[in-house]
Amino acid sequence: MGIAEYFASLNFMTLLKVVPGNVAQGLVWGILALGVFITYKILDFADLTVDGSFATGGAVTVMLILAGVPAPLALLAAVLAGCLAGLVTGLLHTALGIPGILASILTQIALFSVNLNIMGKANQAVSVDKYALVLSSRSNSTAILIGLVFVAVIIGLLYWYFGTEQGCAIRATGCTPSMAKAQGINISSMKLLALSLSNGLVALSGGLTAQYQGFSDINMGRGAIVIGLAAVIIGDVLHSAIMRKKQNFGVRLAFVVLGSIIYYLVIGIVLWLKMPTNDMKLFTAIIVAIFLAVPYLKERSRSSFARAAKNGGGHNA
Repeated sequence: MGIAEYFASLNFMTLLKVVPGNVAQGLVWGILALGVFITYKILDFADLTVDGSFATGGAVTVMLILAGVPAPLALLAAVLAGCLAGLVTGLLHTALGIPGILASILTQIALFSVNLNIMGKANQAVSVDKYALVLSSRSNSTAILIGLVFVAVIIGLLYWYFGTEQGCAIRATGCTPSMAKAQGINISSMKLLALSLSNGLVALSGGLTAQYQGFSDINMGRGAIVIGLAAVIIGDVLHSAIMRKKQNFGVRLAFVVLGSIIYYLVIGIVLWLKMPTNDMKLFTAIIVAIFLAVPYLKERSRSSFARAAKNGGGHNA
């Protein structure tokens, strides 16, 4: 197929039809991105528990709904399960002295078996026709509205919480642990709190995703940390570019969710361009690499111009 024929085969209306679904997914996964933001940006902790706790949230939600538990209560149970997963990672790190990244990997591996035991098999379906779900892909407009409500409430709560004394203690722990400890902050407790809160949000995202797609799967969390990091990085780059030096924690959180939406819109465009689906992980890695490189290249160009100006000024003198 020639280039002209290739572009002629692309239908722009097809792209427009999938945009609402991409936005809905971006909002739901934006909740996961907020959880990743807490560990990656605030706590400065490389937490790979995410891949496991996301699937845990989906598994707990679906199995409780199938057992007759109302969907909102099932989501609450999923959040508690996610908090417990984060707590395990925190205890492995703080109580047993295991490095953070290894502790999270151990929890992630253990959760694979835990999730299998919760579901009884590799996947479980939940139908919107039989159960009153919180959101479903049957109506993307409704899913977007519900996603916006969830995101707004969570951002509001996080903005309030990290402005409290305990929230500031978590931020201090992530910024300079030694100084925080010198100020009398129990940094181990702060790590436990942050990891629990983070994975609770991740599990909530997993529970909502399972309802949206109509099933939970043992592998639904595979690569979740990469998507979460992509959203955080994209959001940070956009926040720096648009807001400049104006730093507002609530706005920064909103940009993280925006980063998640943009990520899924980009994925939608990639699929619309008929790129091989087998290469989706490759495209994801490329997207993350590009946005990771932007701040570095931008700073490097500034330094180069500053050096050139300084050298030029010295020569003229």
